[in-house]
Amino acid sequence: MNNKILFILLACIIAIAGANAKNMNTKNTTTASATAGEVITNGKMVYTEITIKATPAKVWQVLTDFEAYPTWNPFIKSIKGKPAVGQHIEALLQVPGSKGMVFKPRVLQFQQGKEFRWIGKLGVGYLFDGEHTFRLQDNGDGTTTFMQYEHFRGILIPFMKKMLDVQTAEGFRQMNQKLKERVEGI
Repeated sequence: MNNKILFILLACIIAIAGANAKNMNTKNTTTASATAGEVITNGKMVYTEITIKATPAKVWQVLTDFEAYPTWNPFIKSIKGKPAVGQHIEALLQVPGSKGMVFKPRVLQFQQGKEFRWIGKLGVGYLFDGEHTFRLQDNGDGTTTFMQYEHFRGILIPFMKKMLDVQTAEGFRQMNQKLKERVEGI
């Protein structure tokens, strides 16, 4: 009898968490310039952006120089592999206040000077999936808006809301600031 109760309780928790994860559609900005994900079209979203005094080509050059990441990037410590659509890369991510985690996301988009997007999953799909995007927008005045955002889905999302809202968003902001400093310092 105890196993049945435990099973029913677990099923209820998973069902509630799944419903909550589907209904979450928040972002950490008032800017409405983020677009829907390619794969994850709703769910939890963390969004940041920064204006960099440089052309998109210059920003792209620094953003895609993965070998230099350990020297400047406080959030993504390394990226290994060829970022080609459909291919898997290896990324070491470290949100502030935590140990690093290695992911092997699949590249969804790698458009020169415009967008780099991947999707990563924790275990099987729909536990904790993240579609991460770097997007560059030419402002036409010698500056670039660098957008970094991620759409999340999965039954674990409600339990990780604080980490996403605080630590992950802070990791994005720190990386954005260091990217700006590096690009503008060249």
